[in-house]
Amino acid sequence: MKLIIVNTKKVLYYLAGITLLLILVIFSGNRLGFLGTSAAVEVQTEKAERRDIAERVAASGKIFPETEVKISSEVSGEITAILIAEGDSVERGQLLLEINPDIYKSMLERAEATLNQSRANLASSKARKIQAEAQFLNAELTFNRSKKLFEERVISESEFESAQVAYTTSQSEVDAAEQAVLAAEFNIKSAQATVNEARDNLARTSIRSPINGIVSKLSAEPGERVVGTAQMLGTEIMRVADFDIMEVRVEVSESDILRVGVGDSADVEVDAYLNEVFTGVVTRVAQSSAGSDMQLMTDQATNFMVYIRLVPESYLHVMDRVKSKFPFRPGMSAAVEIRTAKVQDVISVPIQSVTLRTIENDEKETEVVFVSENNKAKIRMVKTGIQDDRYIEIKEGLNEGEVIISGPFRAVSRILEEGTEIEHSSEK
Repeated sequence: MKLIIVNTKKVLYYLAGITLLLILVIFSGNRLGFLGTSAAVEVQTEKAERRDIAERVAASGKIFPETEVKISSEVSGEITAILIAEGDSVERGQLLLEINPDIYKSMLERAEATLNQSRANLASSKARKIQAEAQFLNAELTFNRSKKLFEERVISESEFESAQVAYTTSQSEVDAAEQAVLAAEFNIKSAQATVNEARDNLARTSIRSPINGIVSKLSAEPGERVVGTAQMLGTEIMRVADFDIMEVRVEVSESDILRVGVGDSADVEVDAYLNEVFTGVVTRVAQSSAGSDMQLMTDQATNFMVYIRLVPESYLHVMDRVKSKFPFRPGMSAAVEIRTAKVQDVISVPIQSVTLRTIENDEKETEVVFVSENNKAKIRMVKTGIQDDRYIEIKEGLNEGEVIISGPFRAVSRILEEGTEIEHSSEK
């Protein structure tokens, strides 16, 4: 019984050793190429052809009027009348609403009274100046006469000094009267400025439209009190917008923004109009990121605002579908594709056929494609250009008509190497 157990253990040891040896042989054969090299990799191929490629940047955003004015009152007070409704058309200079003017009328009357008082003070100062000049003339004559008599020793020295003091005093009074006139004139200018300011404030109680447009938003009602913009932001009462020129405002990521420039054309799709594509033109690209003041403290993505004007000719055909003169309204959602670059008649291949490989001893990965030659994969270094949704431009490294391996993705990105045997599953 003991002998049978010992023989069984030895058999198990032998079997384990043989199994381990077979594993090592198979692994080494695969690494050295002795085993597993007969099976070809199945691939899809396609010819390098000349195409027109348009590079695009996709984004989404909202539609707004290109010109929209927020209207606030420059003076504080109670709204006594609103003469328009939301959606009304208005013209430049048209009266929109009125603020209670009573307090500003009182301020104007008080300012005008102060102005009149300043004018009376000026007249009084001028009269005192004339009086001072007359007294000075009399004192001057007396002084000259006393001086002559003193030189002739007709009057005493004390009498001469009295005349001299009277002369000097009269001269000072004339100077003081002239300064009083100047001060009264300055007071008039100050009072006049106060009157002008009070008159302007009274005029500001009647708010008029600064542009021709549509009342796109009305935020106040008669009886509400508003804060003026003299020293603060003020209360927004309404908005007037020019609906003739509309734009789409989209946020573009920092990885794409450098490719977008003023003048780029765009395709615009609006959710309200299914299966319709409108034309737009980039009119402005923000130089600082959206919400840049907060991004130092957050990890949110960095985006830049891009403004795209809708070309009116591209939406004239939808005007008969709407019951309004204007087919777009502020806040409508839109998706855009900005055409940032375009090349014509260039050699191109499918995007997935371009991959990265380390060539020879170069540690840096290089863009390559695999060319099919005699049922083997051959590495070809290439220089790429712009791309669209499907194809990428090949600037250098390929000739028109050469057969390249376009898939599957796993084979192109990982499996294929120089000289790998391939089997064509399809060829275009």
